[in-house]
Amino acid sequence: MEELNLITNQLEELIEARNFSGIKELLKDMEPMDISLVLQEFPKKIAILFRILPKDLAAEVFVEMDTDFQETLLSSFTDTELKEVLDEIYIDDTVDIIEEMPANVVKRILLISDAESRKAINDILNYPDDSAGSIMTTEYVKLDEDITVEDALKRIRRTGIDKETIYTCYVTNPNRQLLGYVTAKQLLLSDEEMIISEIMDTNIIYVNTHEDKEVVAKEMSKYDLLALPVVDKENRLVGIVTVDDAIDVIEEEATEDIEKMAAMLPSDKPYLATSVFEIWKQRMPWLLLLMITATFTSQIITTFEGKLSAILTAFIPMLMGSGGNAGGQTSVTIIRGLALEEIRLRDIFRIIFKELRVSIFCGGVLGIATFAKLLLIDKLLLGNSEITLTVALVVSLTIVLVIIIAKLVGCILPVLAKRIGLDPAVMASPFITTIVDAISLLVYFGIATAVIL
Repeated sequence: MEELNLITNQLEELIEARNFSGIKELLKDMEPMDISLVLQEFPKKIAILFRILPKDLAAEVFVEMDTDFQETLLSSFTDTELKEVLDEIYIDDTVDIIEEMPANVVKRILLISDAESRKAINDILNYPDDSAGSIMTTEYVKLDEDITVEDALKRIRRTGIDKETIYTCYVTNPNRQLLGYVTAKQLLLSDEEMIISEIMDTNIIYVNTHEDKEVVAKEMSKYDLLALPVVDKENRLVGIVTVDDAIDVIEEEATEDIEKMAAMLPSDKPYLATSVFEIWKQRMPWLLLLMITATFTSQIITTFEGKLSAILTAFIPMLMGSGGNAGGQTSVTIIRGLALEEIRLRDIFRIIFKELRVSIFCGGVLGIATFAKLLLIDKLLLGNSEITLTVALVVSLTIVLVIIIAKLVGCILPVLAKRIGLDPAVMASPFITTIVDAISLLVYFGIATAVIL
């Protein structure tokens, strides 16, 4: 980050001096992502700076830019400049750009694209947004099973420049059905006279075009793949998903889960690019729901308010907070386990048994600590005469039961959500805390009523 700040300062000086050759020299050896971050610091000059970049580098930088800056540049491009950029980027990146652009820009892109690219773009756009088809690219190396290694290498040299990856090449029959694959390493280390069918690997991991893109990303992570073939219902190879797109999916899904766990509707925009009204729309529904559910805890307190002494009421925040924290710890662990498929629905009883034991240990320690704190610190050291042995026992016993209940609720609700088809992330801290708060109060007042009154 310090290096980028230094480059930004140098670029600012070069812009003021109108030293365009110096700007080109400064940027030419940088990574495309870093260049995009630096250029976005100069929104009023971004079009000029972008045109200074070499054509192939400019296309890579364009792909890495935020949508707002891409739209600004697209608006400033001539048709020739736009076509030059589109010719240098891959089809899947073009589709990503189109999905974020207004209709007039999309129309212009499609008009400028050649017939083959336009067909490929439209084919990908027709797949559901959350499917493998929507994130695949149609630019891959395809080989015939009956050609030699020498011919395969010649084909890669001839066509590979336009492909997103050449490290894995896919073998198909005349009907485009997927038969196997060979890697660049296999080709380079094999005898040139060998036939592709003799060296290809037929143990293929692939996905269908309508497979969920999150499943695709998990498969690639599980098997450490650089690319994953995508086939249609007739097992015909229609595209591949590359590792960079899989990483994007994982990042998007992680962000979405975090937002749901924080009681927010998911957003597909960066925070600073999101308007105040959009943020309000994301947060307001959950805040309203949680506020309404919190009225149950208020009603419980009101019901028992006249029956309890002030000293017992004073411990309510501690008990509710401890329960919410305990439930939140468990729910986050279980939700993450479900997301990584480390935990399955059939494991529900193992989960309950494990969390029951954990909660007994945690509750026991907290109960003892609470009992000692009330009698030794609050009563003896601080001289609070209202704290009696009975009050200390009630509060300590309550915190033990609250911790046990909270952890059981925290482990059961996410699994149940998954079972009925909901996203387990919605059962995270805010929602579980509200439920545990109500249960904590009922337990507390129940014990207090039975022991003291």
